[in-house]
Amino acid sequence: MTVLKKQLGLADVFSIAAGAMISSGLFVLPAIAFSKAGPAVILSYLIASFLIFPSALSKTELATAMPKAGGTYFFVERSFGSLFGLFSGFANWFSLALKSAFAIVGMAVMIEVVLQMTFAIGLIQWHLKAIGVICCLFFMALNIVSVKHTSKVQVLLVGILLAILLIFILIGSHSVKAFRFSNFTDKGWLKVLSTAGLVFISYGGLTKVASVAEEVKNPGRNLPLGMILAWFVVSLFYIGVVVVTVGVVDGQELAESYVPISLAAEKFMGLPGFALLGVAAIAAFVTTANGGILAASRSPMAMSRDGLLPSVLAQVNSRFETPHLSILLTGGFMIAAIVFLDIESLVKTASTLMIILFILDNASVIIMRESRIQSYRPQFKSPLYPFIHIFAILVYGFLIIDMGKIPLLITSAFFALSVLWYYFYVSKRVSRASAAMHIVERVTAKDLKTVTLENELRDILLERDEIIEDRFDKLIKECEIMDMEGRKTAEEVFRIVSEILAKRLDVNEYVLFEKFLHREAEGGTVIQPGFAIPHIVVDGDGKFDVLLVRARDGIIFSHTPDPVRIMFILAGSRDERNYHLRALMAIAQIAQEKQFEDRWFAARDTEAIRNLILLSTRRRDSNV
Repeated sequence: MTVLKKQLGLADVFSIAAGAMISSGLFVLPAIAFSKAGPAVILSYLIASFLIFPSALSKTELATAMPKAGGTYFFVERSFGSLFGLFSGFANWFSLALKSAFAIVGMAVMIEVVLQMTFAIGLIQWHLKAIGVICCLFFMALNIVSVKHTSKVQVLLVGILLAILLIFILIGSHSVKAFRFSNFTDKGWLKVLSTAGLVFISYGGLTKVASVAEEVKNPGRNLPLGMILAWFVVSLFYIGVVVVTVGVVDGQELAESYVPISLAAEKFMGLPGFALLGVAAIAAFVTTANGGILAASRSPMAMSRDGLLPSVLAQVNSRFETPHLSILLTGGFMIAAIVFLDIESLVKTASTLMIILFILDNASVIIMRESRIQSYRPQFKSPLYPFIHIFAILVYGFLIIDMGKIPLLITSAFFALSVLWYYFYVSKRVSRASAAMHIVERVTAKDLKTVTLENELRDILLERDEIIEDRFDKLIKECEIMDMEGRKTAEEVFRIVSEILAKRLDVNEYVLFEKFLHREAEGGTVIQPGFAIPHIVVDGDGKFDVLLVRARDGIIFSHTPDPVRIMFILAGSRDERNYHLRALMAIAQIAQEKQFEDRWFAARDTEAIRNLILLSTRRRDSNV
């Protein structure tokens, strides 16, 4: 499987997340929202900002634990299994692509408005569609040529956009009239809350950046910092812009406007202000469309990697290192939507799908944590678990109900198509245990036949943390691990160990047994209560092996009062004496890790124990 190149830094993560949030939700929606909630629309935007925050936290946790292309698809597939993964992948791709197409249409309309107001130039319908198609082709080409170039354009445009909005807020604040905020909540708190649901989806683009987590440098730092910073900054700008707009425009005029922010700018900056905010709106739609193609195209690629779609979509261009076929598919769908579909009527369905995906994101955090998979180790953990996630699931459920019957029916049809594709295509090709199955295993006390998810997460973490395995890691990957039940004596355990190591090292098992007994007689190998490192020298050259023992009920050593439950057993020839010392140092570092013993005994089986050692944060020795 080709791994995408890590090219995105903190500024890129911030710009993708921020740019995806600022579009029609700021430049068009405030007028509609004001007509419903009045001046209290300010509170509606504030409430909506807090409603998206649990999903931002959940997505950040999942992305730092599994920084892979596909975002929500990858998280849901590993949490709930291939069927739900299939639905989430299609839904994520469809909603992002459709909203990006809608942003391009909005950009074309905004260009028409600016031309009409400033130069009295009008455009007809096919002109707008042509502009949309040309822009879409440009964004496709940009995404294919380079992720870095795409992100550079995003950073530049977001910087310009925020600068213009800051000018709008600073200058406009001097023209705000207090009387326009009178009768602030006259339309009632119920309207305020329902309007919060209306504008909630404006913040939905925040989590798009998780789809490109695989391409983020130092994801443990840049993803949480970039997403939370984007949420905070954009929320401030949303509130600031809406406050100024409500404070300078007459209520009736505002409620009837299609370009409320540009209208507000015209009030205190004249026609140049209208044109300037028109440019800002165009930049906002560009950032949404550009970031949308970038994020949406990773879903088909990730699904193809996992065998849920034809393998051709997983191809990465050898020259540009981008998933060119997945980008072409996404761009082609957007062009078809712009030319042939009534996008506005489908955007509500896309919004419904996005809210369902938020529910699945929050549920995925619960599933992953409760699965107790050792190799699920996010570098950022969402706080107030699980209360904030359950709260979000319940609130988002109410928001879905408000979307109406038609979007729900289309969403149901979407799920039905996913089920059909799963049974006719996926079920014959994919067999992967999800985190949910690990919970079922724990509840029913039945052993799973596969550890592929644990091993996959382990490999993802090794890649995330840029851990290059050394000789000790290679030994652990191939070593024997004994998971013993019932209390035993050290002599009984050494007999079993000697039998195993004799075959692996090609030495006499009785000689090995005597060496272990002699070593204990010379001096105990219990280095701390419950932890022993028996180590012996064997005959021959170039021989070295490790064997791990977990004894939940303890092993009785005659010279120590506490039973031993953890043993790292080393056996090597004299010419490996130097490495023998290095291995002892590696084990000492592992034993000193925080929560090592808790994780050791929580490991579900021997493979989980193996992964625990492989994922240790000890210093690797690249010279051996």
